Amino acid sequence: MSAIEFTQELHRLEKVLNGFAYNLTKNVENSKDLFQETAYRALANRDKFRPGTNLKAWLFTIMKNIFINDYRKKSKANTIIDTTDNLYYINSSRQAIDNGGDSNIMMKELTAMVDGLDNSIRVPFLLHYQGYKYKEIAIELDLPLGTVKSRIFFARRELMKQINGKYGSLK
Repeated sequence: MSAIEFTQELHRLEKVLNGFAYNLTKNVENSKDLFQETAYRALANRDKFRPGTNLKAWLFTIMKNIFINDYRKKSKANTIIDTTDNLYYINSSRQAIDNGGDSNIMMKELTAMVDGLDNSIRVPFLLHYQGYKYKEIAIELDLPLGTVKSRIFFARRELMKQINGKYGSLK
C-alpha cells in the first residue's frame, strides 16, 4: 500500500475513529487529541501495517493502546505516597515520642511462643526468620527442600494457633 493510499484510507476512517475516540474519552477535546496521536503514530509506523489486513482494526488497536497508556500515566501521576513513619501525625506540628512498651511485651511473648515450639520445626523457622533461603536451610540442616518448607509452614501454623488462642483472631 502506497503512502497516498494509506493516507486516503486514514481520511476515509476519520469519522469512525473520532467516534471511537469520543467513546473512550467522553470529552470532545480529549477525543481530538487521541485521534491526532493515533493518526500520527499510524503514519509514522505505516511500514508496520501489512497490506491485505484490516486497517480499521489496526487503527482501533493503536487508539485503544494510546488511551490505556495515557490513562495509566495519569493514574500514577495522581498517586501520593507518604513515607512518614507515623501516618496519623501528618497534620501534627509537635514531635511524637515513641513508646515501645507494648511492642516489647508482645515481642517477649512471641519469643516465648517460638521457644516453646518443637525443635524440629523451631530451628528451620528461626533460620528462615533470620533471612536464610529455603535452599540454604536445607543444606545447613541436611534435609530435603520440601521438608524444610513444610516444617516452616507447620511452625507458622502453630504460632498462629497460639496467637489466636491468646489474642483472638487478628484477621
